[in-house]
Order: sequence, then structure tokens, then C-alpha cells
Amino acid sequence: MTRNTIIGALAGLALAGCMDTSNNREMTGAAIGAGVGLLGAAAFDADAGWTVASTLAGAAAGTLIARNTRTNQCAYANGDGTYRTVRC
Repeated sequence: MTRNTIIGALAGLALAGCMDTSNNREMTGAAIGAGVGLLGAAAFDADAGWTVASTLAGAAAGTLIARNTRTNQCAYANGDGTYRTVRC
């Protein structure tokens, strides 16, 4: 894990924490998720492809978690390709 990667990810996480308001909760979740994905890839010394994939996956997960906490609604798979939305 390179020093610049750690510093960049921690700076991004710190800035994301500062902008958490009700209007941009999903953007904050995406930034924090991307930072966690980047740190995870750096911790396992992943190559560039896996670093990009884990950063994007972290951003997607962070966005969905933020959206679910904002609306208090979670989507669950029915098993047949459809989803139902109920309270978390």
C-alpha cells in the first residue's frame, strides 16, 4: 500500500464527512464507499483493474446505503428477478 494512496483516501473520507447534509447524503455515501473500496484494494496490494472495480463497488454500495437510510426503505429480491420495497 503506497503512502500517497492512504493519504488520498483518508483525505477523501475526511472531506466526505464534512459535507453530510440531507441534500447530498447519497454523494457522501458514494465518496465514503469509494474511499473504503480504495483502501481495501490498497491493503491487499491489488492491481489497477481490481482497484478500480473495488472503488466503484464501494461507491455503489455507499450510495445505496445512504439512499436506504434517507428513505427508510430497503429493496429485497423476490427470487424471480423482481424486487419488493419495504421498511428497513
